[in-house]
Amino acid sequence: MKDTLTFLKQFVKNPIHTGAVVPSSGRLAREIVKQASVGKADLILEFGAGTGVFTKHIVAKKKLDAKFVSVERNAELVDILKKKFPALKFHADSIENISQILQSEKIKKKADSIVCGLPWAAFDRDLQHRLLNATHDILRPGGVFTTFAYLQGLLLPAGQRFKRNIENCFSKVEKSPIVWRNLPPAFVYRCTK
Repeated sequence: MKDTLTFLKQFVKNPIHTGAVVPSSGRLAREIVKQASVGKADLILEFGAGTGVFTKHIVAKKKLDAKFVSVERNAELVDILKKKFPALKFHADSIENISQILQSEKIKKKADSIVCGLPWAAFDRDLQHRLLNATHDILRPGGVFTTFAYLQGLLLPAGQRFKRNIENCFSKVEKSPIVWRNLPPAFVYRCTK
């Protein structure tokens, strides 16, 4: 309940960057982490960690020696995440700066797996392109980028534009079954470079 109130507060402050009124469900978190092949990855990135719903499931599935770096634009949420997961690396920044963030962590390799909770349909065309380019650039060939979309978002122009953008950006794009136990219902895009 505390996470829901925190999320709602952040949504009221900045609806475009928060993108949702409540955090994703545990079922959606399990599905996105499964689709991301987190358990096989040596370097896992998380974009838009929010209150840590996906983070919790990433930690449960990742290899002990896998490196993990999370980027969350909202500094207040990063403070909460650092308290919840003190052993993990969180950065209050934009994913446009992911190369510099990894350099600051002395990580030279590309990501095997990226789990993303960003509200893509809330972003304009230019921001979608910039963030997708940064994501594509930091992913190794054959690496997996997962993100989710709300079912009703497929009907909106921004959601359709995002679908076209990822299909143009990645060599393979798949959709998971619908996660009905999420508010609102959602599905996962699994994109392979």
